[in-house]
Amino acid sequence: MVRIIKRYESRKLYDTEESRYVSLAEIAGFVREGQQVRVVDNASQADVTAQMLTQIILDEGRNGRSPISTEFLHDLVRAGERAFSSGVQQVQKGVDRLLEASVERIGPIRRAREEMTHLRSRLEDLELSLSGLEAEQRSSETKGKNS
Repeated sequence: MVRIIKRYESRKLYDTEESRYVSLAEIAGFVREGQQVRVVDNASQADVTAQMLTQIILDEGRNGRSPISTEFLHDLVRAGERAFSSGVQQVQKGVDRLLEASVERIGPIRRAREEMTHLRSRLEDLELSLSGLEAEQRSSETKGKNS
């Protein structure tokens, strides 16, 4: 179960499970105990868990209590860049798939419109031919009556 912590504008952190205010050190303790923690900004309802966990790491580093090696922190920064690059690549692939699907839909529509334009042209030609035949037939009937 995820433990919900509300962060207020005053920077106070409120543990909704225990109905009390807690410190960053207590949140760090919850995490070390294996609990999942989710920190939510009370005003905007935005998830600020990553910011809070980063703040915990930063505070512990300042106080000289951080068990995290600089090599691990370097790896973490590199992983963050890879995750960002990977996310950008995923978005790009999604856009490419969407564009491809759109083009596939447009192609048949364009061909259908071209065929309809061609058919209209042929119908107009046919109507002109029929009108010409009708005129010739009337002319022949008129000549036949006059003879």
